[in-house]
Amino acid sequence: MPLVLLVDDDPTVRGAIAHTLTDLGHAVRAVGSAMEALQEITHNQPDLVILDLGLPDIDGADALRMLRTICDVPVIVATGRRGELDIIRLLNAGADDYVVKPFSTAHLAARVTAVLRRGRPAAPERSSEPVRVGGLCVDPSRRTITLDGAVLKLTRKEYELLAYLAGRAGQVVTRKELVTEVWRAPYAGFEKTLDVHISWLRRKLGETAAQPRLLHAVRGVGIMLADHS
Repeated sequence: MPLVLLVDDDPTVRGAIAHTLTDLGHAVRAVGSAMEALQEITHNQPDLVILDLGLPDIDGADALRMLRTICDVPVIVATGRRGELDIIRLLNAGADDYVVKPFSTAHLAARVTAVLRRGRPAAPERSSEPVRVGGLCVDPSRRTITLDGAVLKLTRKEYELLAYLAGRAGQVVTRKELVTEVWRAPYAGFEKTLDVHISWLRRKLGETAAQPRLLHAVRGVGIMLADHS
């Protein structure tokens, strides 16, 4: 039974959401502040966190960043911010998905189901042997990736995305395939999420879209991992 940690300072909202998720077969722990949430995660890590950004003690975006220093559990943020830049900042801070207020409990429940489904391990790499592409080495057995001998600090999805590409090095992988296989989600609606993760990886690989070293975008098709240095 998946454990969902619900973080919202409104008791009425907490009760309604908890009731809906419990009916769906989830175990729910509910707290009203960011500090309570961080303590709960430290002692009893959940399978998913629903985090309201309007918390009384710590700004929700800051709480999200603090949470990410503790664990890599999937997080859905509830926000009143609708602008594209605001959503990108939340994704950059570590959110896996978001709902914009006001939202129905049925809508949130559908998001929870989808995120938990996407949280399953991505399609396995084609081999358990390390894959080397230039100075990049992907070791599936250890779930580590190094660049020029230095271990890259990656989130779960960053690792899975780069490992998936490494298993198909030298081939152009379509954007739709990446979303379908790595996020276990339909492509529609996840274009921006893929773009953000590719951008994060480029930064950690020390490259840019204009001057790629390993991640090469083929316009209108997809992404290829190859060493063209």
